[in-house]
Amino acid sequence: MGWMRDETGLERNAANFVPLTPLSFLARAAAIFPGHTAMIYGKTRRSYRDYHARVSRLASALARRGVKPGDVVATLLPNIPAQAEASFGIPAAGAVLNTINTRLDVDTVGYIFGHGEAKIALVDTALLGLAETAIAMMEGDGPTIIEVVDEEAGFEPSGRYVTYEDLLAEGDPDAPWILPEDEWESLALNYTSGTTGRPKGVVYHHRGAYLLAMGTAVAWKLGIHPVYLTIVPLFHCNGWCHTWGMPAVGGTVVCCRDVTAKNIYDAIADHGVTHFGGAPIVLNMLIQAKEGDRRAFDHVVEVFTAGAPPAAATLAAIEPLGFNVTQVYGLTETYGHVTECIWNAEWDTLPQEDRAVIKARTGVLMPFMEDIAVHDDHGHPVPWDGHSTGEIAIRGNAVMKGYLKNPEATAEAFRGGYFRSGDVAFQHADGYIKITDRAKDIIISGGENISSVEVEGALMHHPAVSLCAVVARPDDKWGEVPCAFVELKEGQMATEEELIAFTRTRLAGFKTPKKIVFRDLPKTSTGKSQKFELRLIAKDV
Repeated sequence: MGWMRDETGLERNAANFVPLTPLSFLARAAAIFPGHTAMIYGKTRRSYRDYHARVSRLASALARRGVKPGDVVATLLPNIPAQAEASFGIPAAGAVLNTINTRLDVDTVGYIFGHGEAKIALVDTALLGLAETAIAMMEGDGPTIIEVVDEEAGFEPSGRYVTYEDLLAEGDPDAPWILPEDEWESLALNYTSGTTGRPKGVVYHHRGAYLLAMGTAVAWKLGIHPVYLTIVPLFHCNGWCHTWGMPAVGGTVVCCRDVTAKNIYDAIADHGVTHFGGAPIVLNMLIQAKEGDRRAFDHVVEVFTAGAPPAAATLAAIEPLGFNVTQVYGLTETYGHVTECIWNAEWDTLPQEDRAVIKARTGVLMPFMEDIAVHDDHGHPVPWDGHSTGEIAIRGNAVMKGYLKNPEATAEAFRGGYFRSGDVAFQHADGYIKITDRAKDIIISGGENISSVEVEGALMHHPAVSLCAVVARPDDKWGEVPCAFVELKEGQMATEEELIAFTRTRLAGFKTPKKIVFRDLPKTSTGKSQKFELRLIAKDV
């Protein structure tokens, strides 16, 4: 007898099929680890019992304020407890979580509010001005602001809005959660960095977040009761889904509002942090920390690094300090990391420099993914020869549903049954992927994606600029920074300082060029700037 899916006569029912959702992790943790510390922030300590109750209050309070299943609720928050609670509380109301990058400019924040149709926005006191200005620039109604007052950081209520704690007081700690009837239901809405114009709204489903969180527990060897430090911003792919996954293993989340070497070393020494993720700039920060900012600790801290390929020299310098670094790779469209540079024991005997070179590889697919390979222009896998390049193509459950209100971009991204990353790479003989370049001239600075087109567009608004091209320039601190090459109009004058200041009025600070070079641009026969030549020049600027 064959065991084809329809030949048994057996069907799904409430006992054998429950839609996957990361919300289940917190419900389980509250029942099994009720007294265990779930959250640490300054003097604040919260147990899983408290964490669950506050999430329930938030979910029910949002519902009482008119938030319905499928509505979008935004956050404009740093890595503080309210952001972690919102990660569960907003979906527990059946709503879609939209965490907004706190570093964005006013115009982009307003666009996201409008495009996502946020009903309510939870906003940190320090970011009220950003939110208010963004809403004032919108056409039609913007979201209702709820002010999150971070007393640990010394803030006091502005008096202009209902506070987050007042909102929680409206809720019921025992209120039932609205769980998904289908694991394909939307869980979160995250926006790309707008590398080709306006940012695209990436929609996550419950299934993908659940599986990435579970797969991370396996790949990262989290064990039981890890202590996780929130270095990765929770507005970046929902913190790579780590906050959703911590309750699955009874972990403790240590919130870090301000990422400094001192705060990281203090958290490791004082709270026994065992794991954190971060861009290579975080590793450099720890390596270059002042002696007075360092603290001794007696355990190895496991680190996932992503955002830009780390330099082998960085990896070689960080490990003697007590950190074991694993490079991972992913995109907003893949919920965060989907590849990892799994270590092979055969490499243990290699010299440290050689080990660091291997650790700088992009790696292989993580256990919750189906296939990740490098494809040529025809959609075929390239040879594993260490030099044939192509585009990283991705299949698996941790791939977005698609781009909100953008079917054309969604169809293009899913050509041939794979998500097309736009990243150029090759594969070694053992299958390990290595990124060689980034398509569309994306600049990754301190883990933030910067569109060269957007920066060029800002520069072109200056009346003295005739033509410009922006490329990445290597930077010891940030990994990469924007470097602009500018041709001025005949008879016009402008200084480097003037142009940088001009772009700062139109762009977020991290997107502004850090260097302006005045020169004629090398061009193709069709008049396009030859950016590969400019990159070579930028390295020596």
